Amino acid sequence: MAGDSETRLDNQAEKEHVTRQPFLIGVAGGTASGKSSVCGKILELLGQNKIDHHQRQVAILSQDSFYKVLTPEQKAKALKGQFNFDHPDAFDNELVVKTLWDIIEGKTVQIPVYDFVTHSRKEETVTVYPADVVLFEGILMFYSLEIRDLFQMKLFVDTDADTRLSRRVLRDINERGRDLEQVLSQYITFVKPAFEEFCLPTKKYADVIIPRGADNSVAINLIVQHIQDIVNGGLTKRQNGYVNGYITPRKRQPSESSSRPH
Repeated sequence: MAGDSETRLDNQAEKEHVTRQPFLIGVAGGTASGKSSVCGKILELLGQNKIDHHQRQVAILSQDSFYKVLTPEQKAKALKGQFNFDHPDAFDNELVVKTLWDIIEGKTVQIPVYDFVTHSRKEETVTVYPADVVLFEGILMFYSLEIRDLFQMKLFVDTDADTRLSRRVLRDINERGRDLEQVLSQYITFVKPAFEEFCLPTKKYADVIIPRGADNSVAINLIVQHIQDIVNGGLTKRQNGYVNGYITPRKRQPSESSSRPH
């Protein structure tokens, strides 16, 4: 019967929509700790780095894309290295939450592009298509309770402070057009104190701590194996709101929201 066929197709489409809900993994750690490298290594080992974005089962997002649009006064400070980009207030957390919920609901999302040379949000965006697993990395990924609660797995990349500083100096000079004096001044004034106050305390929320970042092949391989288990069938076993042993997130009410780590 045509009616029965249509019903079966509708049920199949509904089932596919449900099973498309992704497994969210938060990746936190200090500046230049290797968060992006860890995510890139995971993508590579899963064989996802050479797959078209439409077909990828794993997607990567960065908190760096979600810096707030600066006022003219803030931008003037930023150009002098006098604006604190490592403070929680520097990020557009409302947009982060909205983006994460759109991802959870299986929607295609548009991610902002931030220009670190001009300290401004570009007009173009990056399209991220629905994926089975989404890695979201950033220095303060676990700071906001509302954001933290959306991750089913939380990783913290733990790298020596001297290594992080040397990497940041090279990156900011070579990629962002800074001079050495400005980089060191910003690190001492903003980056190091913010790490100690806002980032490091969130380490306790991590399910897995990864010393030495992407160089820690044992930790990376274990995480990759877990992701493979999810991608290879775990996502089809969703019953009563449970996802591979985790409860599917629910939207937090305004009265429940909190941006402080507890």
